[in-house]
Amino acid sequence: MPHHPPSERTGRLARGAALAASLALVPLIGACSGGDDDAAAERKQAKMSVTGAPAAGVVAPARVEVIATLTGCKPKIRINATELRQGVCHTKKVDYLVTTFPTDALKETFLESASMYGGKYLVGPRWIVSAQPEKLPGFRDKLGGTIRDLGVHGPTVAPSAS
Repeated sequence: MPHHPPSERTGRLARGAALAASLALVPLIGACSGGDDDAAAERKQAKMSVTGAPAAGVVAPARVEVIATLTGCKPKIRINATELRQGVCHTKKVDYLVTTFPTDALKETFLESASMYGGKYLVGPRWIVSAQPEKLPGFRDKLGGTIRDLGVHGPTVAPSAS
């Protein structure tokens, strides 16, 4: 068994914990599906709302602080890992998360994991904004990007008959 220095093991554990913690922030809307192939296929075909760039004609770069500033916020960085950075923004009108990734592949992995919970996200090149769905078009006007509806998959809870 290879021996890794404590700092390397700690770094890998911290990165794994950071990714797990960020996924825990995705709101749980429905129960998990049974894992059948149809549900997996549906998740991969998440609805997209294709949109144009903001009035400035550009799409925000993948940096938490830049995206947050463009939306009127000074973020509190809560995750700073190799796989992603995440900042929390609190404003008088809305609370939201800005998550950035070093590659689009890591962003897509994050979205695939989040699809089990459903929801809507504003997605740009190597970044995601998570907020109340009705607030996303306003962010899109400032940042560009695409609103992705990951839907809700799995069984739903019926009201009890009492």
